[in-house]
Amino acid sequence: MMLPATRPRRRLLAPLAAALLLGLPLAAQADTAFTYDIPAIAPEVSSESEEKPGWATERFAVAAANPLATDAGYQVLKAGGSAIDAAIAVQMVLNLVEPQSSGIGGGAFLVHFDGEEVVTFDGREAAPGAVDGSLFLDEQGEPLGFLDAAASGLSVGVPGTLRMLEMAHNQHGVLPWAELFAPAIRLAEEGFAVSPRLAESLAGEERLRDDPQAGPFYYPDGEPLAAGTTLRNPALAEILRRVAEEGSSALHTGAIAHDLVLRVQGHAERPGTLSREDLAGYEAKQRAPLCTPWQAYVVCGFPPPSSGHLTVMQILGILEALPAVEEPLVDGVPSEAWLHPFLEASRLAFADRGRYIGDPAFVDAPGGDWSSMLAPDYLVGRAALIGEQSLGSGGAEPGNPGELATAWGQHPRQPEYGTSHISIVDEQGNALAMTTTIEQAFGSRIMADGGTGLPGGYLLNNELTDFSFIPEDDEGRPIANRVEPGKRPRSSMSPTLVFARDGEARGDLVASLGSPGGAAIIHYTAKSLVAMLDWGLDAQEALDLPHAITLGGPAYLEQGRFPAATLEGLAARGHEVSERELVSGLQAIQVVGEGFFGGADPRREGVVMGE
Repeated sequence: MMLPATRPRRRLLAPLAAALLLGLPLAAQADTAFTYDIPAIAPEVSSESEEKPGWATERFAVAAANPLATDAGYQVLKAGGSAIDAAIAVQMVLNLVEPQSSGIGGGAFLVHFDGEEVVTFDGREAAPGAVDGSLFLDEQGEPLGFLDAAASGLSVGVPGTLRMLEMAHNQHGVLPWAELFAPAIRLAEEGFAVSPRLAESLAGEERLRDDPQAGPFYYPDGEPLAAGTTLRNPALAEILRRVAEEGSSALHTGAIAHDLVLRVQGHAERPGTLSREDLAGYEAKQRAPLCTPWQAYVVCGFPPPSSGHLTVMQILGILEALPAVEEPLVDGVPSEAWLHPFLEASRLAFADRGRYIGDPAFVDAPGGDWSSMLAPDYLVGRAALIGEQSLGSGGAEPGNPGELATAWGQHPRQPEYGTSHISIVDEQGNALAMTTTIEQAFGSRIMADGGTGLPGGYLLNNELTDFSFIPEDDEGRPIANRVEPGKRPRSSMSPTLVFARDGEARGDLVASLGSPGGAAIIHYTAKSLVAMLDWGLDAQEALDLPHAITLGGPAYLEQGRFPAATLEGLAARGHEVSERELVSGLQAIQVVGEGFFGGADPRREGVVMGE
């Protein structure tokens, strides 16, 4: 999408509340057997909420899920690098310090703005060429248990993060590729302090210690690493050094690729079929973004195979078609009066998501155009289904946004898991939102050392479990998101850039945001957009708000964050209500005057830095 060029800005910086971080050296810092359960809603272990101040900057800003990763991006921007340069440095450090969430063994979606044009880069993992729809079925034709499928070679898709970042860097990079790996290599060699979140994740993990590479590395003497332990990763340092010198081909061909294939095909219980040919043949894709008018803004996000933007904007479009809620916030939290239509809009949007969305190379859009799902008349019709009482668990049916070439079945309910998010704006006005993942915490629980023979390495994804475990529904209709060779699994990742729609500021960047959180990413992003752009909250205030979600069944409200009267009121409206830990990891940067204001989710370890 082309947007009018934004005017050059000197973007301003007030002192950072986390200034102490800036001066530290890097090394110091349809009903089936599946239902959504608590782990599916909170894809990683919870951690104590930490109040975040929000950060004001003048010239540039970077937000990421770990202070060491944010600092790597900050150093790159300070050295004159572009937003893409900074994202590469951030991702490589995240691979080291937050290995449970993302890394070079996984995939990512990136939305980029260069001052004139918005494009998206697709590094989503792909299914190996030898798979079929029975991938996650047992000998009796029944779906495997989720963890049995995930913690195995079966679940590993062809990773795409490096190929995608390399494609983006070729177009928008400023600093040399090799220089962007220096912060992560240095940290891997010299060591870093294990964060409380990583320590908690290791302590709560069931299968990782069984892996012959990961077990001794993360559980020396059989015990998980404690917070504050200095951890070095010599294998990853060597792997990243090769990638810095040779580019993404270092992972997709040669010794590192050979080792990856051996780990997948040699899994002791459930080996996978991923091959060297699959790795060598993987291609990142540049796609046209989906940019949707909403109120005074244009919201740009990722097209299928992500369901994120379509489902977020269906929720917002349905809400816009309903009468405005007079008091959306009461005592600083979303009110029952606002939560009820939000949850009902989510039910309707998730019903459409389950029926229609999949890899566009395999699945035709309703009516031949994904925008049919966001047509105003269609969303007005969907909004008309919302009344004073809830549609209830399973009560929302898919709509009919356009003719289909294939009569798709409804996707079964099954777990979806977590990721990490990066938002960056550089001094030249380039901006990005990038959500990156290995799927469930610690992915497939397979660690690869790249054939180095050294301790450590990187974790492989379990992304193929984002496909439907069953290839067709009870009526024999194929499921759009079923497993097929070379296909990219449907995602919930919702990296988002927002622009002004009207007036003198038309085309100007307004915000960058996104979150991890499995399917709940959609709700976290939608609510944050409403809070910042409709309710007038700043980025930090918006990210501090408590969460409420539904994936089509029960309504989950963030534990201990809503008054009892709200839960009781929703129950009286017919919602099946329960409280859960909802562990998002939102990052957001908004344009404020001639500078920026950034927010980081209080539920995780992220910070914002800039100058």
